[in-house]
Amino acid sequence: MESGPETLIPNSDSLIAGRNAVETSSRKKHGNAERIVIGGYPIEGVSIAGHETCVILPSLKLAFDIGRCPQRAISQDFLFISHAHMDHIGGVAMYVASRGLFSLKPPTIVVPKCVKEDVERLFEVHRTMDQSELKNNLIGLDVEHTTYAMQEKRSLSEETSKSKLSERTTSYRARVILCTRMLWCCFLWSFLITYSTVSPEVAFTGDTTSDFIIDEDNSDVLKSRVLIMESTFIDGKVTTEHAREYGHTHISEIMGYADRFENQAILLIHFSARHKREEIEAAVSALGPPLGGRVFAMTEGF
Repeated sequence: MESGPETLIPNSDSLIAGRNAVETSSRKKHGNAERIVIGGYPIEGVSIAGHETCVILPSLKLAFDIGRCPQRAISQDFLFISHAHMDHIGGVAMYVASRGLFSLKPPTIVVPKCVKEDVERLFEVHRTMDQSELKNNLIGLDVEHTTYAMQEKRSLSEETSKSKLSERTTSYRARVILCTRMLWCCFLWSFLITYSTVSPEVAFTGDTTSDFIIDEDNSDVLKSRVLIMESTFIDGKVTTEHAREYGHTHISEIMGYADRFENQAILLIHFSARHKREEIEAAVSALGPPLGGRVFAMTEGF
C-alpha cells in the first residue's frame, strides 16, 4: 500500500546537516569499513560489478541499491533501488527482515514502477517461507515522477543587541526524482524569508551507458553537488563498444565528456572485478583537468 509523499523523503534536518558539513574530501576507516567524505557527505559501501552494489549516505539515512545487504545498510531508513539485477537488489528481503529483528521502523523502499509488482511478490514468497511480516513501505516511481516533503523550522539568529534577538523562518523541501530508468537525483530547496535556492545535492546512476551524460533530461544530474556513477571498465583491455553493448560505461567516455560535468565531486563505482585496486586508483589519479582533483573511487572489496 503506497503512502503519501511525506513518508518518502529523509528528515530535512539530515539533509541540511549533510549540505552544511565541512567541504572536504577524505578517506578513513569507519569500523571495519571505508568511509569517504566528498562534497560534505560521508559515503560508504561496496560496489563491484556483477557481485554487489550498495552505496550508503549515513547523514541522509539512505542507501542506493542494497547488494547483499551489508550490515551497515540495515540502519538506513530509506532504500532506493536503481534496477532489478541481482547484484543491486538481491539483499532487499534480508534488509527488511534485519530491520524487524533490530526493532527498527519499517523502511521506505523506492523502486522503478516497472518492477514494483515483482518486488511485492518477492516479499510475499519470503513471508510465506520465513513466517514473518517483513513490514515495509514500498513505492514505485515512474520516470519524471516526483514526490515532496515539506518541513518548516524556526530559529533565532545571533544576538543583534543586548536585549533583542531577530527571528527568522526557514522552510526546507526535498525532492527525489527518477530521472530515467536508472538514475536517481535528490534535490534540496531552502527558503529564507523571501530568498529561495534550489540545489540538486546527490545523483546516483545504476548500470548505465554514457548516453545519460548527453541526455538533456538529465541535466540536473550533471549539476548535483555529488554524482555517484558507474565506471565499470578503466583500461584498454575492454573497448568502449564492449562496455556499451553490455549497458555499462568506460572511464574513457567519462574523460571524453569531461566538460559536461558541473558536479563538485564525482564518485566512481561499479568497477569490474577483473580490475585491481591499484589499477583503479591509478586510472582515477591519471584524470586531468577539468576532472582531476574532484573524482574519487569506491574501492572497498578490491
